Amino acid sequence: MTDTSRFSPPTRQWLKTGEGNFTLRLAGRLDVNTASAALKTIVPELKIRSPLYLAINIEDIHFFDDFGAVVLFELKKQTEDQKGTAEIIGVHKSTQSILDRITFEPDSNETKQTPRSDNFPERLGEATFKFCSNLGYLLSFFGAVLVAVCHVFRQPKRLRLNDMIFQMEKTGVNALPIVGMISFLLGLIMAFMSSIQLKQFGANIYVASLVALAMISELGPIMTAIIVSGRSGSAFAAEIATMKVSEEIDALFTMGFDPVIFLTIPRLFAAIIVVPILTVLSNLFAITGGLVIGVTMLNLTTGSYISQSVEAITLFEILWGLFKSIVFAVLIAWTGCLRGFQARGGASAVGNAATSAVVSSIFLIILFDSVFAVIRSYWW
Repeated sequence: MTDTSRFSPPTRQWLKTGEGNFTLRLAGRLDVNTASAALKTIVPELKIRSPLYLAINIEDIHFFDDFGAVVLFELKKQTEDQKGTAEIIGVHKSTQSILDRITFEPDSNETKQTPRSDNFPERLGEATFKFCSNLGYLLSFFGAVLVAVCHVFRQPKRLRLNDMIFQMEKTGVNALPIVGMISFLLGLIMAFMSSIQLKQFGANIYVASLVALAMISELGPIMTAIIVSGRSGSAFAAEIATMKVSEEIDALFTMGFDPVIFLTIPRLFAAIIVVPILTVLSNLFAITGGLVIGVTMLNLTTGSYISQSVEAITLFEILWGLFKSIVFAVLIAWTGCLRGFQARGGASAVGNAATSAVVSSIFLIILFDSVFAVIRSYWW
C-alpha cells in the first residue's frame, strides 16, 4: 500500500503572542512532497492575519529538504510584502545546514556588498590597493610579453605563423574599407574647412599641403589606430576573455603551452605589420578626399594638387608617422590582450574586457601622441 502520510502537509498552529505578533508552529514533513500543499494552505492564512512579526517554529519538523527551505523563504517574503518581519526559530543543526546552503537570508549578503560611502579613508585605501594591484599586473604582463618576444626571436618555430596571418587578415584586410571611407571623408572635410579661410587670401593651392602634412604626420596614424582599436583591440580582449572565463587558457597552461606566446605574440606581430600599412593607405585616401574638394571647389588641376602635396611631404614626416603607427599598434595589441587575460567572472566579464580594452588603448594612443608632440617640438 502507498504511504499517503508522505504527501500530507505539515500540521500548523497559529499562536497570537501580542498585538500583531504571531507564532506559527509547524510539525511533520516539509519537503518535496508536501511543499506545494503547505504553501496553498499557509499563505492564505498568513494574508488574513497580516502579522507585524511572525516567528516560524520548525522544531517539530522531522523531514526537511531544499523545497522546505523554499516554503520558509516564501512565507518570509509574504510577511515582508505586508510590511512585517519574519524569523525562523527552533532550527535543528541539519535544518540549519540546508538553510545556510541556499542562503536563506539574502538581505545580509546585500548588506555586506553595500559600499561604505561614509568611510572615505577605507574607500581611498581600497582604490589605492586596487590601483597598485592593477599596476603590478600590468608590469608583469609587459615583462611576460617581452620575454615571449625574445623566445620567439631565438626560436622562430614557436611563432604560430598561420594564426598570425589570420590575425593580419582580420586586423588589416577586413579593416581597410572602414579605414578608407573614414580617411577619405576626413580629408574631404579638412580640405573644405581650410579652403573657406585660404580662399580669402588666394592661397587655394596650400589646401593640398595642409591636408597632406596633417594626415601623414598626425591624423593618419592616430585615426587609423583609433579605428583599429575599436575593431581589433576589442576583439583581442573579447576572444582571450572568453577563453579565460571558459578555462581554456588554464588548459593550455596544463598542456605545456605558454599562453602569452600562443595567444598574444601572433596578435602583436600582426598588428605591428598591418597598422603601418593601413596608415599609409589612410593617408592616400585622405589626400584623395582633399583632391576632390580641390578640383571641384577650388578650381585646381589634378596635377597641381598632387605636385603640391608631394612637395609638402618630406621623408622625415613619412617615417615619423610610420614610427608612431608602430607604437600605436603595440599599444593596441598589448592592451587588448592584457584586458583579456585580466577577465574574471562570467559572461559579463567578456563585455567588460572589450570595453576596457578600447577605452584604455584610445587613452594610451592619445597620451603617447601628446608625448611624441612634445618630444618633436624640442627635437625639431
